[in-house]
Amino acid sequence: MRICDKCNKETEIIIQEEAIARDERGETEGKKKIKEKKEYLKEYERVVRQMERSELKIKEMRLGRMIPAIVNDGMPHASSNNDLSGYAALLEQEEKRYMRCRYQRIKICREITDRIEELSDEDEKDVLMYRYIKLMKWVDIADKMELSYKGVHKIHGRALDHFTIKKKT
Repeated sequence: MRICDKCNKETEIIIQEEAIARDERGETEGKKKIKEKKEYLKEYERVVRQMERSELKIKEMRLGRMIPAIVNDGMPHASSNNDLSGYAALLEQEEKRYMRCRYQRIKICREITDRIEELSDEDEKDVLMYRYIKLMKWVDIADKMELSYKGVHKIHGRALDHFTIKKKT
């Protein structure tokens, strides 16, 4: 009788450990999916920031060309710096990069907004749009929606659960 009791207890422990491992794997997979969705949604912000950096670089290049550095060391310097080909090539390269970023931003924005619009709940759509397209802070979203900070996060969590990423073909 004792051997059977011992076997049953060992079997119960093994079954419980397997169930816990399954639950942990499921939770981990769920967290991975949520993280994947957030990364997908944050892609728009990354492209916007890249575009802004490129735009800033173009402005700096143009400003630097319009207002050359003045050296007041009392020594004579050549003032005929008329060759603009290097400057023009660099400027053109940066402008092309900016245009690629701009195109990418529009493409990603359209893709993400189409995915967001597939959600059925309007509050979930609003939270995702405010956070990932309009790049608003959580506090500002809560104020705009007239909800608590915690309430916005609950809606955000539900929205991520319902949000689907476009499968790449």
